[in-house]
This record gives sequence, C-alpha cells and structure tokens, in this order.
Amino acid sequence: MINTSNGKISTSSSLANAQSPGLKTYFKTPEGRYKLQYEKTHPSGLLHYAHGKTVTQVTLAHLKDKPAPSTPTASSSSFSASSGVRSAAARLLGAGNGSRALSFVGGNGSSKSVGGNSKAGSLGSLNSSNLITTTNFDGKGTYLIFNVSDAIFISDLNSQDKDPIKSIHFSNSNPVCHAFDQDAKDGHDLLIGLNSGDVYSVSLRQQLQDVGKKLVGAQHYNKDGSVNISRCASIAWVPGGDGAFVVAHADGNLYVYEKSKDGAGDSSFPVIKDPSQFSVAHARYNKSNPIARWHICQGSINSIAFSFDGAYLATVGRDGYLRVFDYIKEQLICGGKSYYGALLCCAWSMDGKYVLTGGEDDLVQVWSMEDRKVVAWGEGHNSWVSGVTFDSYWTSPNSDGSGETVMYRFGSVGQDTQLLLWDLEMDEIVVPLRRYTGGSPTFSTGSQSSHWDTVSPVGTLQPAPSMRDVPKLSPLIMHRVHTEPLSGLIFTQESVLTVCREGHIKIWMRPGVAENQAGDPENVLSTSLKEKTLPSSKVGSSSYRQ
Repeated sequence: MINTSNGKISTSSSLANAQSPGLKTYFKTPEGRYKLQYEKTHPSGLLHYAHGKTVTQVTLAHLKDKPAPSTPTASSSSFSASSGVRSAAARLLGAGNGSRALSFVGGNGSSKSVGGNSKAGSLGSLNSSNLITTTNFDGKGTYLIFNVSDAIFISDLNSQDKDPIKSIHFSNSNPVCHAFDQDAKDGHDLLIGLNSGDVYSVSLRQQLQDVGKKLVGAQHYNKDGSVNISRCASIAWVPGGDGAFVVAHADGNLYVYEKSKDGAGDSSFPVIKDPSQFSVAHARYNKSNPIARWHICQGSINSIAFSFDGAYLATVGRDGYLRVFDYIKEQLICGGKSYYGALLCCAWSMDGKYVLTGGEDDLVQVWSMEDRKVVAWGEGHNSWVSGVTFDSYWTSPNSDGSGETVMYRFGSVGQDTQLLLWDLEMDEIVVPLRRYTGGSPTFSTGSQSSHWDTVSPVGTLQPAPSMRDVPKLSPLIMHRVHTEPLSGLIFTQESVLTVCREGHIKIWMRPGVAENQAGDPENVLSTSLKEKTLPSSKVGSSSYRQ
C-alpha cells in the first residue's frame, strides 16, 4: 500500500507527532491497535488569518478508470487534439499550483515520480523521460478533498506526501462544504458550496489535469445570491438521483438542483407564509434551477445526510431538532429535540435503520427509524460533538450468520480533540424497547415511561426524553488524536481518518493492515472504496458557532 519497507512511520508523521507532545501514535481496541500511519495537511506557507471563518470538512473521492476517449471534433473541450500541448502539460503537472510534484510511489495511477525537487508550474525542470513516464496519468485513484481558508485542497490518499497535490483558490468567498459523486454519469462529480451561498459543480478529474489555481469547466449556481443570499451550510448529491443535488443554507432553507439544467435558470418561489412550519414550493417553469425549495426550520441547517438508498433525508439544525424526511414524497416522517443546544452532525447506518446525531449537549444520540424515537444515547465527550458516522466496514465478532446486524460500530469526534468508538448491541435497544414490566428501560426503579409505550405518529417532532428512560452507552475507547478541536471522521476498509478544524488530517490504520500490506505495495488504500459500494463520504460541519 505505502512504502513501509523500513518498518517506520513516514517522516511527515514523525515530524508532526514531534510537534504534538503527549499524543500517542496508536490506540487500542479489542481487535488490536490502530496505528497512525501518515498525515495530510495544507501547505505550510498558508496564511491562517481566515481560519476562524471556516471549519475544515473532508470528502473522500474515488475516481474510476478514465472513460475511453472519443474522436476529437472541432467543438471538443480542452482535452481535444487541438490543445494537445496544454493537455499534456496538465497531465504532467496535475500536482499543480505551488505544491509538491506528484509522487506515485505506492500512490494513485500508474506513473512514476515527477522530478522530486521540481515545483509544479516549472516546465524547465522537466525532461523528456519524465514526460514519457507521466503521460499515462489519468487521475484514477482515491483522493481527499478538504477546505482551508479560501482554498480547496486535493491530496492523494495513497501517497505518503503530506502536502496536497492540487489547490484551488476562490477570490470572493471561502469554500465551506463539498460532496463527491463516484457514480456520476458524466463529467461533473464534485460540488462545492461557498460562504457567500454560491455553488459550483465541476469534474474532479479535470481539476487534477489542469495546471491553474482556479476552477475549470465549472457550472455556477445561485450566482451572487440570485436564489438565496445566506451561506451554504451543507451539500449532498441525491443517491441514485441522476445528477440531482441539494444545498442547505444558513437561513433554514434547502434547495433541490439538477446539474443537467442551466445554473442560471430563473427560479422564483412564493413567500414563506409560516416560517415555523415545514413547507415545500416548486419552481414555476420547467427550465428553472433550483427546481424546489424546502423550508426546513428557523435558523441554520447545520448538516444533512441521505440514507444510502436515497429514500430518506436527515437534517439537523441550530434549533436542536433532527428531522427525517421521505425525500420522494417530500414529507416529514419523524424527528426530535436534543437535550440542549444545537445539533451539529448526523449520519445513517448502512441498513437505514438508525440515525446518529451529535451536538452542543456533548452527547451522541441513536434514533430508530422503526420506532421514530431516541433508543440510546452515548456519554463520553467533554465538549460539542462535531462528527459522527457508522463504521460500515466493521464486522461484529458475534455475528449470527443470518445476515442480520446484531451489533453496530460507530465513531464520534468532538471539540474536546477526542475520537470515541462505540459498540451498539441490538439487545441493548430491542429488549428495553419491548419491556413493559419491571421498571424503566434503564432498569432503574419506577414506573414504565411513556417514551416506550407507542411508536411516534408520522410527522411528529418529539421533545427530548428523560435520560433515565433511554439506555445509556459507554464508549469502547477514548483517544485524543489532535491538538485542535476535531471536525469529522471517515471510515475506510483499511483505516480511520480524523480531521481537525484547522485542516490537519490523520490516517489511522486498522489492526494488522500495515503489517499485511508492507510486503505488497500494489495493494493500495483505494481498495477501501472498490470492495463496498458507498455514496461519497464526507466529514465535518462548517456550521457551528465560530
């Protein structure tokens, strides 16, 4: 996977750890040790003056094999024969823009290193032998996309190089959220939302092949706030939506777009009659884009997440409510209130049965879609919970072989700089849920709580239940992974990725992975997305209080 023939952590990791005294390079679980393998971050020369305005979010993007090239025509794009020189330079300098040159030792693609000391944009340092060994680069591989200050950075997940291979800068506003669609049927697979409310869709491969520091071939939506002037809070592709995507804004509105339509399509929506109620309005014209406005809540929507089949959409907001919608029917299904303050993040289980939330009450809550209520809560963080996600690659050791999930593993990160892992056993939820005699679900004395009596009616937002009426979870492990507050995490088949709000990413290898792959450099991290089909992964939230 990576070059570990010397048996040591990469130099960049060692240096970073030396600058962070007191942080261990591993943490223990019942399965074994997770080890810090290497790190990713923005270029060291990046100014930090704007960091307080945005929080780093990370998106995991897997680019598949490049489609077979079509016969060039007179109207073909920059990749046509008429611009072969520019195209060759773009492929050659895909690292781009002031960062280090691409290194493909154990990394993405099949090319070799491009002049280790050469800087992107310096054509004079490249010779014909370099050109021969790099012209077959097509962007295939696994990448990390993350925002810091006024820029989007792209790193090669499979390379030990700490610095990104590409930077894209925005002149008028900061990028705050992004999403990748690995199943996109045409070129545009990356969405970027800005603090100004503007939204762009682009081709990730095209950005990697371009030598500049600006977006290329972009479609621009909500230009200059033509539809909504509030900042983008969260953005997501609709799974199986054939190019549809949704953008949540800080004013509580969510808009549905179609990338096949002109980004400047005229859209006007009626005035919201009751801001306290959920409502949906559709555009009046077929060519309009966005095609619909969902008024979710008063105050900011902080995060959104689709179930993996695209049937349901979960939102969490400044008002402290989780809301789950039937996306096709445009109907509120269920939801409820946090114990205190805003909710900042949410995530679905792979089977769509459970939703995780975290927020300003320092708790992780588990919501059941079957029963439409909170069925467990986890206590362990000492500050706001800023990221939650299920580990869909983890297999329960006591699986009954029936295919039914009997235990879930999930993770959470917070502004207390800690990563917590949790095990959620079905017996801890199902048994108390069905127990109607002999005390409350927490097995304390007292009468049975009404929280467990009935399934909540469809469309009902529940108040926060008493903590004594809901089973409590304790974390499996607690580990301080960064010196700065954390903004999110991602699970892959081989690793766990953690990111802090300042733009530093750490890759923690699962037990046994580093040792097993040390002698097999061809087995790269990108298999984490090949062996299980998932929607694009992303972490972080740009919406909590600065």
